[in-house]
Amino acid sequence: MTATIALVDDDRNILTSVSIALQAEGFLTRVYSDGETALKALVDNPPDLAVLDIKMPRMDGLELLRRLREKSAVPVIFLTSKDDELDEALGLAMGADDYIAKPFSQRLLIARIRAILRRTEGVSVGGEAGAEEAQQPIERGRLTMDPARHRVTWAGNAVTLTVTEFLILETLAQRPGIVKTRNQLMDAAYQDDIYVDDRTIDSHIKRVRRKFRETDPEFDAIETLYGAGYRFSDE
Repeated sequence: MTATIALVDDDRNILTSVSIALQAEGFLTRVYSDGETALKALVDNPPDLAVLDIKMPRMDGLELLRRLREKSAVPVIFLTSKDDELDEALGLAMGADDYIAKPFSQRLLIARIRAILRRTEGVSVGGEAGAEEAQQPIERGRLTMDPARHRVTWAGNAVTLTVTEFLILETLAQRPGIVKTRNQLMDAAYQDDIYVDDRTIDSHIKRVRRKFRETDPEFDAIETLYGAGYRFSDE
């Protein structure tokens, strides 16, 4: 099954050009010009991934994501203005998988879409084989990760992670005690030759910690080594 990408932006030039580029790469696309119109469609007929502009009339991208997350875990990439650091951080905290600042390269957007969809079981990523061979569950202390089903538990309690968050945690948990640099975590989470700044990885780590602490306020299994990176402790 070919992946379907929903594009939500009030700029029709962006909708048209990105839609054409995605279709040329083998994706199916649906386009919406405002968040209010898009919300019902995204909930009733979820795409494999949604690309949302933050600044839109009627309902902006942040409000759309907030309402969407009440009913759906569909992966989301935000399009932001170049200097909207607050919006970027808020979007990640609310459950977006990634963000791209305008103006952006269509090649970069497609690479990030592929990276996020790569772990989506049963979806062909624009003509590529998207389903990877099932992997064995990872058990590290109170943490259990099932890559084949994209499930995570901590002390038996389910923790919901986005695709990007899952890949970062999986990389850390595969080798407890070993420090992973931000570059290594970038490579694991995006798996394409694209640049992601340190702030993005740090934001993902903060969100992962917050989600685990909602289950266990004493969660401290992800350690920061300043100037070096992060490591997972299963002690």
